[in-house]
Amino acid sequence: MDRIPSLGVGIAAVLLAAAASAIKPAWTQARAAGDQPAAKERGHIVLSHVLPSLDGARLKATVVEVNYGPGESSAPHSHPCPVIGYVVAGAIRTQVKGGQETIVKSGESFYEAPNGIHLVSANASRTAPAKLIAYFVCDHDAPLSTPVPTAGAAGGK
Repeated sequence: MDRIPSLGVGIAAVLLAAAASAIKPAWTQARAAGDQPAAKERGHIVLSHVLPSLDGARLKATVVEVNYGPGESSAPHSHPCPVIGYVVAGAIRTQVKGGQETIVKSGESFYEAPNGIHLVSANASRTAPAKLIAYFVCDHDAPLSTPVPTAGAAGGK
């Protein structure tokens, strides 16, 4: 994600997530009289994570689509704000300094705390593309992603 420029005001992801969880019962129970229940639940919680203390008067949500071609990756980087990632296609290898490398598959999500060093962000496949949606929740203006020198990042694996 180090190639992503600072973006303007995005979709209010926090409000969207709150609205989605509030109407979840309507998604899962709404049907006309006589209709059969849906074979699969229409809505479900993918991730729930407490956010750090933020200035509520200055909140801004930005949603970024990140595409990785087969075998592509990003250089080590950091995000100044909390990030929620949701993989929509393929699988992503990810590791934040201090944590283990994991593979997040399509339909799964992950959380990154602000200012964590993202050591690994890569397509897990060498043959198929991967796509994730990154939801940034910021309370201050800053670039969404900043490079981290490799030497500084490698020390904490």
